Amino acid sequence: MQAPVTGLADELSERLVHSGFGPFYGTPCGILAPLFTAIDHRTGLRPVVREDNAVGLAAGAALAGRAPVVLMQNSGLGQSVNVLASLIVPYDLAILLIVSLRGIQPDRTQENVVMGRITEPLLGGLGIETATLDTADDAAARAAWAHEVVVRQSRPAALLVTPAAFGWRP
Repeated sequence: MQAPVTGLADELSERLVHSGFGPFYGTPCGILAPLFTAIDHRTGLRPVVREDNAVGLAAGAALAGRAPVVLMQNSGLGQSVNVLASLIVPYDLAILLIVSLRGIQPDRTQENVVMGRITEPLLGGLGIETATLDTADDAAARAAWAHEVVVRQSRPAALLVTPAAFGWRP
């Protein structure tokens, strides 16, 4: 069963594709499920079982002149630190990470709390600029920000997605 597509997920996927982003790689995540569905319907999503492998595939796409996107849960971000620190950041590979923020309200499951607390500081420590998408945010503005950083400035960036952004509930 596919996740329902919310207005915000559909608008964000449309804006990202229209801005020239792609290909899209992702690992399963309930918070991002509506965005996965919207992207898959619009242009296709390439599922990858490990987040660090998805980042590696995105690195290849970036080197080929594309503007790839990797969708992952923040626990997968933890798994991807080495490839980000040793490949993406030193070589300024222009990729967009879309990272769900597990471990923040309303998701307070114990195993996610630490990653919820350190996701943004971890990305900051890597030198990866972040913006956050929440329910009241404008998808057009977030897509424009991503386009500016990733496509125009040729730098990696991360769009952090709160649990409520696409209607996720525990």
